[in-house]
Amino acid sequence: MNFDRLRALQDKLVADRIPGNDCIIRKDRREVYRYMTGFADMEQRREMRGDELYFFWSATKVITTSLGMRLHEEGKFLMTDPLSEYMPEFKEMTVRKMIDGKEELVPAEKQIKVGQLFNMTAGFDYNFATKPIAAVREETDGRCPTREIVRAIAKSPLLFEPGSMWAYSLCHDVLGGFIEVIAGKRLRDFAREVLFDPLGMEDTCYNFPSDEKKARMAVQYTYREDLGKCLPTNNVCQHILGPEYDSGGAGVISSCADYMKFADTIANYGLAENGYRYLSPASIDLWRSNTLDSEQIKAFVWPQLNGYGYGYGVRTMMNPAVCGGLSPVGEFGWGGAAGVWVIIDPKNSMSLVYTQHMLGNNEEYIAPRLRNVAYACLEL
Repeated sequence: MNFDRLRALQDKLVADRIPGNDCIIRKDRREVYRYMTGFADMEQRREMRGDELYFFWSATKVITTSLGMRLHEEGKFLMTDPLSEYMPEFKEMTVRKMIDGKEELVPAEKQIKVGQLFNMTAGFDYNFATKPIAAVREETDGRCPTREIVRAIAKSPLLFEPGSMWAYSLCHDVLGGFIEVIAGKRLRDFAREVLFDPLGMEDTCYNFPSDEKKARMAVQYTYREDLGKCLPTNNVCQHILGPEYDSGGAGVISSCADYMKFADTIANYGLAENGYRYLSPASIDLWRSNTLDSEQIKAFVWPQLNGYGYGYGVRTMMNPAVCGGLSPVGEFGWGGAAGVWVIIDPKNSMSLVYTQHMLGNNEEYIAPRLRNVAYACLEL
């Protein structure tokens, strides 16, 4: 293994536009690569040191869906169950449809199934700026309890009939509420009990950490194309609606090394390095199996996901030849809006966690190159 090319790529990204980045690779239970470069705070000239905390944004989804898979393998529900059996507010949904050239709201013909929360085919949009959600904000003085927000989501119409299409949406936020119902406790508490504490993920949480840990947050930037530079964003994640809202889709804060404890466990078929069994191999194989049919996959068109399908909440490599990918069939993971990218490869007992903290993250450029250069380096 020779990682000179990967270091050069990380340095190039910083030279081009990324304030700073960090990357860890583990293979066969060993850390074989760790390199960080650039700044956690450009204004204060604070260099990356490896203990920075980040908004993981949508890389949260890998954790949330894993928690759902944990409950699934315990027999708490079936993917084919109607969601309304557990959350009655989703029983009578409406759908936006074009009728005679006009958009109208009509009763949904089909029930949302639990599995459709996992694979983003339930029909939700990705809009927190609705009147029902605004009402919850006001009624709870900004606390926004997870279950109340999810009930508010149920009051908005669906974009399409459940199961008919794929759309990136609030499905995993609703899944977070579903997990609370099934587990009988808050999402953050269930995650702490079955995942974060057993794996020693002391720097990982839904919502915000303690004030002491907040001081370790890397500054989150946004890249302004018109100015050709990064500007700080005051370290906010708009998906963390309030102190009692655990966003299943984007609420996790973590560090590169802490999230790697999770990724490495999954890359070893659910068995942590300390011997803790988090998930069964069968659940991991199901989780990363493509769930989209020929019609649904037409909407799964982001350039960095060429060659991939979509499982129960994760991208999954189906055809490396389509994208010139160097990772094997079954490599899976997801990314986040500020640039986190996660690669999990059980076939090779390999995992990669890459962190940066910049919105306008240039993911289309970075993610495929990161994957290919990392896999090439592993063979050198």
